Amino acid sequence: MFEQLQLEPVLQRSDLVPASITELLQAWQGTVPVSEVLVTPIDPEFAGSAEFCEKYQVPGELGANCVVVEAVRGESRFLAACLVPISTRADLNKTVRKLLDVRRVSFAPLEEVLQVTGMEYGGITPVGLPNTFCILIDARVAALDRLIIGGGYRKSKLLVPGKFLAELPHAQVVEGLGV
Repeated sequence: MFEQLQLEPVLQRSDLVPASITELLQAWQGTVPVSEVLVTPIDPEFAGSAEFCEKYQVPGELGANCVVVEAVRGESRFLAACLVPISTRADLNKTVRKLLDVRRVSFAPLEEVLQVTGMEYGGITPVGLPNTFCILIDARVAALDRLIIGGGYRKSKLLVPGKFLAELPHAQVVEGLGV
């Protein structure tokens, strides 16, 4: 199924991911072995989910998108990541707002996201995000044996077990996050 991809363990190809991903994996304490977290180089022109799936013949149901949101409650403000199946969008106004217990949720300013994460637009991933982030993961994503997500840079994608994502620091698995 992933025949067109040159998959290798991330720790053997740290040139394809931001340093924060490598650091997370080097310190990993989860039950999923780090050797199961794979990376592949891709053509950056095909970093978008639909384009990637078509070019590399990966079924869409085996992919997820990560969006970063800004959550506001009174004077406090923080960033959170939402990982949902590519065929859905994150339910910001109901599910995310309620889970984060905030008054307002909106897409975070792109420049801030790129600066804070050290990642590139089109490659944002929940793996290696700063510890200040809350990570919400759709239950359908967490249930997958393996799925493709952003690699932090447009030039790469990660192949990970859903269980690995559920074990990320500050991660919460949520039913119906993507609608």
